[in-house]
Amino acid sequence: MDSGPRGGDEELAVLLSRRLGPRHPVAAAAVVSAEGTAVAVVGAGLDADFEIGSISKGVTGLLYADALRRGEVASDTTLGELLPLGECPAAGVSLASLSTHRSGLPRLPKSAQPWRRAFALWRHGTNPYGESLDLLLEQARGVAVGKARPQYSNFGFELLGHALASAASTTYAELVERRVAGPLGLDPFYVPATVGELRPGAVDGRSHRGRARAPWTGEALGPAGGIRASIGAMARFTAALLDGSAPGTAALDPVADFRPGARIGAAWITYRLKGRPVTWHNGGTGGFRSWLGLDRATGTGVVVLSATATGVDRHGFKLLAERSGAPQEP
Repeated sequence: MDSGPRGGDEELAVLLSRRLGPRHPVAAAAVVSAEGTAVAVVGAGLDADFEIGSISKGVTGLLYADALRRGEVASDTTLGELLPLGECPAAGVSLASLSTHRSGLPRLPKSAQPWRRAFALWRHGTNPYGESLDLLLEQARGVAVGKARPQYSNFGFELLGHALASAASTTYAELVERRVAGPLGLDPFYVPATVGELRPGAVDGRSHRGRARAPWTGEALGPAGGIRASIGAMARFTAALLDGSAPGTAALDPVADFRPGARIGAAWITYRLKGRPVTWHNGGTGGFRSWLGLDRATGTGVVVLSATATGVDRHGFKLLAERSGAPQEP
């Protein structure tokens, strides 16, 4: 099958094209190991940037761990100490609970009308996340806080990232540039607040049926799912996670149970598969899917990106297993 132009490592490009098939006409992969780094793109150029979706939460987790190290925040620092939330229940939520999805905050607040947004995404391909920071804070002031238990929350990570930015007296987009993208030489690796901020290499995403999907941009969204990056930038990011040069790599270490067979650090999930830990995060937006996994014991990492909203997790797990001897997804 010919998926169009290929770039980077030819062997990896051919493997990627064969494995993902025609449902993923624009995709990219990277393998980082002791033998070196290989990157490949099919259907686009090497400078193409993709929405990495909820891998952005992993970046926010790193920034949280780094802020702890810097003394800017403590694990028991609350949202109300950093954001203008008044006396609402969300003001008392701790950063530590947010970082492990145990805050009691919902996935999305009811005031955001998630069902209406989901329908608009399905029907028209629109961006369901476009809030400003002011609107996010308004939503937070009216939200109820539930029982502290493992519950994945986009809303919680949006608030966590903006609280960390406030602690550093900057914006989330600038915090990513200042502490992650800039020091690690990641380009492109950025947080567009509007469509107008997309860079020339930004590729268009599509649904699993091939329908065009609007880019997911928004000031509020950034910490939970708003970062875009090229496969080269993601390869360098992965290498920095493995060698410890990325800020806040303590975020990778699991500190709490998350779901059966899994533990969680600051956003990063670790499965102990057949006695061997694999640390990972995935992402999904209206028109993209992403996966980043690490076998830290062997110093191997894999990234798979697709500009189609069809999952790539199993491909990522399989490729990591092949390149490191790690077990595949259960």
